[in-house]
Amino acid sequence: MRLRALLETDALGLRLLGGDDELDRSVRGVMTTDLRDPSRYLTGGELVLTGLAWRRDATDSEPFVRILSAAGVAGLAAGEAELGDIPADLVEACSRHRLPLFAVHETVAFAMITEYVVRQVSGERAGDLAAVVDRHRRLMTSGPAGGGPEVVLDLLGSDLDLQAWVLSPTGRQIAGAGEPLPAATGAELAGLHLAAVRSGRRAPHRVAVGGVTYSLFPIRNNARGAEPASRDVRESVLSDWLLAVEADAGDWPAARLDLLQGVTQLIAVERDRRDAARTVRRRLAQEVLELVQAGAAPAEIAARLRVAAPVLLPGLGTAPHWQVVVARVDWDAEGTPGGTGSAIAGGPVAQALLEEILVDPAVTGPDSADRIAVAHTGDEAIALVPLPAVGAPLPDPDDDAAVDGKEAEEDPALHADALLAAVRAPLSAGLADDGRLTLGVSASVHSPEGLRGALEEARHARRVAAARPGRVCAAGHHELASHVLLLPFVPDDVRRAFTARLLDPLRDYDRRHRAELIPTLESFLDCDGSWTRCAARLHLHVNTLRYRVGRIEQLTGRDLSRLEDKLDFFLALRMS
Repeated sequence: MRLRALLETDALGLRLLGGDDELDRSVRGVMTTDLRDPSRYLTGGELVLTGLAWRRDATDSEPFVRILSAAGVAGLAAGEAELGDIPADLVEACSRHRLPLFAVHETVAFAMITEYVVRQVSGERAGDLAAVVDRHRRLMTSGPAGGGPEVVLDLLGSDLDLQAWVLSPTGRQIAGAGEPLPAATGAELAGLHLAAVRSGRRAPHRVAVGGVTYSLFPIRNNARGAEPASRDVRESVLSDWLLAVEADAGDWPAARLDLLQGVTQLIAVERDRRDAARTVRRRLAQEVLELVQAGAAPAEIAARLRVAAPVLLPGLGTAPHWQVVVARVDWDAEGTPGGTGSAIAGGPVAQALLEEILVDPAVTGPDSADRIAVAHTGDEAIALVPLPAVGAPLPDPDDDAAVDGKEAEEDPALHADALLAAVRAPLSAGLADDGRLTLGVSASVHSPEGLRGALEEARHARRVAAARPGRVCAAGHHELASHVLLLPFVPDDVRRAFTARLLDPLRDYDRRHRAELIPTLESFLDCDGSWTRCAARLHLHVNTLRYRVGRIEQLTGRDLSRLEDKLDFFLALRMS
């Protein structure tokens, strides 16, 4: 039964004090308590009746309501017999936690409400309980291990006449029974689901798309384990799958809702299995990334890639082109509904998102999920994407062997705009008002020697994307300035020698004398050699600035009035 039914029953005489938007919650039982912490006796879905004996002063309401909300109760009914009017602090606490609150008139006994709820709930369960038990047994024996999510969805269709689909956070269809869901509909459903989760609404989320009503159930990632109530919802909202059911769950009995919750748990097992399959690719990507960032010799990187070839390169041979994609998710400091506002590790969130974006067959081709390798370091996620070489045979999606005469006439490289074209709307809903996703895409490189340059190029491109407005932005290598494009590909030994010759004398002088010659040089170049603008920026007298620039020229043997020397310093600072 629904909370709304209690309010519409005149004999109970309940008065609603808050929670108008939550009256479609299911009531699965009733509990009477005056304990300050009744959580050990709550299982979720109860209507809690209380005489307010637990309340000694206004500070007691907030912790009591927080406990009920965390336990997932359907609503709270407070008696007026003890205190008369319901205290304002209790009303405010329920409003903050979106918990419906009813006032029970002093003439109405709690026993009457309890009898009514038990009678209604028992009547609904009696007609469906045997079927539910049988369906649960069949779902458990025919679940993911016996054929994947499609088997579970087939049973929903045959037994309950429910058409359902499993969707990713971007709306990509992962599984479905019968007709596939249109891509645009999937993206819209994913966006509505993410927005509902970010707002703190209770699932299932009932939405309408194209005149059709859907109920959306979150599919939690079991690999993370039990999530505490205080965990920030932003840590999982962009990685959890969802189950979209073409039906209005608003009038479903509690038993049917329980069944659908069981279905989501079964599908979560399949999600965990797929995540485990990615573990090897993630580890290989991490190893290659560490070698690239450590400046390892190209031969060592190439050897590591040869070891990884059977995992990362099915159907592509041993020497494809490579691209690097860098992603970063940044959050504002303020908290959100369902969270604590504490710092969030952006790397794992960006890793899950980047994996999801890159497995879309429309973006990276068929079977791309078997090739994508994504690592994360700090707040960045970094993907190594193998591509067929230009002119090489392309693998056929229906045949492991290449099709004769079918060649990649154009560069198969990924493009920044194409990566985000279909996912910008749903991801923007999940990021809400306090999150940003930025991506940078490198040019394709032909050998392991170019991976370090490709990584730096992708990072430069991501910084270009970060400078743009919008919640979801990307930039590619073609959008970089010429010197930024060239610098990543300068050999390491040349970079080190060039920067050392120009900058090491200045660094040594700054270290010995606690001077600021390097910052002065940067500002002088940023101001295009303008003495007055640079002095104003550094809050120095122009004579002091002239002294510092003279010292820079003396230590390096260069003349900062000459364009060539200015350019050399500019490039050295960019490469350092």
